[in-house]
Amino acid sequence: MGDLNLGSFVIPLGPVYLAAAMFFSLAVGNWAGRSRGVNVEPLLWTLLLIAVLSARAAFVAIYFDMYRKAPWSIIDVRDGGFFGSAGIAVLIVSTAILSWFRRESRKPLALGVGAGIVVWLFGAILAMAADAGLERLPQVELTRLDGGGTVQLKSLIGKPVVVNMWATWCPPCRREMPVLRDAQARYQDIVFVFANQGESADAVRSFLDAARLSLTNVLLDFRMQVGNQTGSMALPTTLFFNEKGVLVARRTGELSAATLSQRIDSILPSRLH
Repeated sequence: MGDLNLGSFVIPLGPVYLAAAMFFSLAVGNWAGRSRGVNVEPLLWTLLLIAVLSARAAFVAIYFDMYRKAPWSIIDVRDGGFFGSAGIAVLIVSTAILSWFRRESRKPLALGVGAGIVVWLFGAILAMAADAGLERLPQVELTRLDGGGTVQLKSLIGKPVVVNMWATWCPPCRREMPVLRDAQARYQDIVFVFANQGESADAVRSFLDAARLSLTNVLLDFRMQVGNQTGSMALPTTLFFNEKGVLVARRTGELSAATLSQRIDSILPSRLH
């Protein structure tokens, strides 16, 4: 989903929408339950847990090869790896099964779960509408670290483009660099751009040398134009554009190999899948 940027502070909207959905689910379920003399709150919490675990399990199953080398990362949900549609499907089925055994709770559960799903879907639509305002690659000119002049990001239209905004002082930026480096080597038909935000060429070179990172398309964004134009001031942020230069996905925060692969899948032309 999207994020709310307040200067350099970012609020991930996915958890916000989930919390709002659960709040309305509990409110509606409890309201409906009172008239029938039943308390469905514990059941609704159980259903939420089942849905969240299912959404995570579905994501891990699809991208299991990415987790195989570090299986403990499966429980690190900070990478944002969830399939909401799988969670909702399991939630609906679980609600139906539970309602069969708890007939007195059937209506409150149905109303509560239905209200939660509606709120979550409404949040997802709002997130897509917010990103739709950033349809194209930003019109900025950045300086090549290797001294090869400048690059207009617009000139990259024609291939899928991944723009990673980062800085050497940012710990999650440094941690995700090897993941992005490996992806750049793997996906030859995608242009990866590493847009350093506001630092000097010497600082960037020193970091890359010390970390022994070999990257192509390291660009210097001295005035942080990419962040300003895309409304993405928090670091790291990675933007995913299709071959027409249209923004398809965004990830604020550290990428895992699995979440990076998921976003890349969304921008690959059908012939490359």
